[in-house]
Amino acid sequence: MLKLYYTPATCSLASHIALEEAGAVYEAEKVDFATQQQRSPEFLRVNPKGRVPALVTDRGTITETPAILAYIGQSFPGSAIAVPEDAFEFARIQSFNSYLCSTVHVAHAHKRRGSRWADDPAVIEALTLKVASNMGDCFDLIENTMFASPWVMGETYSIADPYLFTLAGWLEGDGVDPARFPKVLDHRQRMAERPAVKKVLAAVKG
Repeated sequence: MLKLYYTPATCSLASHIALEEAGAVYEAEKVDFATQQQRSPEFLRVNPKGRVPALVTDRGTITETPAILAYIGQSFPGSAIAVPEDAFEFARIQSFNSYLCSTVHVAHAHKRRGSRWADDPAVIEALTLKVASNMGDCFDLIENTMFASPWVMGETYSIADPYLFTLAGWLEGDGVDPARFPKVLDHRQRMAERPAVKKVLAAVKG
């Protein structure tokens, strides 16, 4: 059985939704950041990076959201979250998810994780002050050049959709008005109505 290690309000939500959309049989275990459980010896044996998500499979553990999403999509052909067989179309999805991982998530992380990049409190404060601007720029690009509509890749739902939904949910907390991005906001609202999304959100809140 698959086992997902997750923490509420983190990017692990995307993998959690994907597992539910795929109809996978899985177990979900919460990692409590408030008690630094991600730094515990037990969890570091699962993921030495000390981060979520981590997906334990019968062949080993997979980390990093784009990799986990791709694994789920390829492991459940015919499901709502299955990845396309066409190499170019799959690459388009990977390109979008890589941007979310390498750029959007990093822009967001400067708000609470500035100490990853600097030790000087003034520098950390400056990084924090740039979060709203940087996140706004990222979502401007997504809204105007990357989002095909009605789903990220166009007419077909994909592993990019739970990932965008997850990161778009951080906008208000980062000081960005989501109303600036009508397509992204509409996507977020429609995602919230999907049964799999409702189930996962209820589970992580419970």
